[in-house]
Amino acid sequence: MANTKSAKKATRKIARRTTINKARRTRMRSSVRDVEEAIAAGDAKAAQVALKAAEPALMRAAQNGVMHKSTASRKVSRLAHQVAKLSK
Repeated sequence: MANTKSAKKATRKIARRTTINKARRTRMRSSVRDVEEAIAAGDAKAAQVALKAAEPALMRAAQNGVMHKSTASRKVSRLAHQVAKLSK
């Protein structure tokens, strides 16, 4: 257990950041799930629309430190490839 004043403050800060990061992660995962569901359904038009919404959500998550920038870029690339393959 934290027993110094600074350690107690750090614990409070961590708790605040955790709730914010959880919300950001949830928002990002939901947008990715929308793209994946559209791909699974075979709906190219809906997949493209969902991808346009998911890309900024992923990059925002990377910018805010929820995930690494390379991870976000890789996810966007893979989703874009699947959507392009679907629309052929």
